Amino acid sequence: MQELLLFTRQGCCLCEGLEEKLGALDPPQPLHVIDVDTDPVLQGRYGLAVPVLAVAVAVAAGAYGPLRELPRVSPRLAGAQLQAWLIKQGVR
Repeated sequence: MQELLLFTRQGCCLCEGLEEKLGALDPPQPLHVIDVDTDPVLQGRYGLAVPVLAVAVAVAAGAYGPLRELPRVSPRLAGAQLQAWLIKQGVR
């Protein structure tokens, strides 16, 4: 399974909701949560646009290239609908 990267910030209810929904998937999708406020570059890149969901593009065994950001996830998606959306985005 591809690891998802969730760019978030403390106190963001949309971020917390998406993290909770992703964690509840069965089977769970590997997820790495990154607080954009811990890095000025990330803060400048994402600002208030969080949550942003991305996947790392594998370029070789154990090596990753640039991130592929996914379209914004509707806060209404959960469970099977969220899983189907991820599959549609090419996340397996």
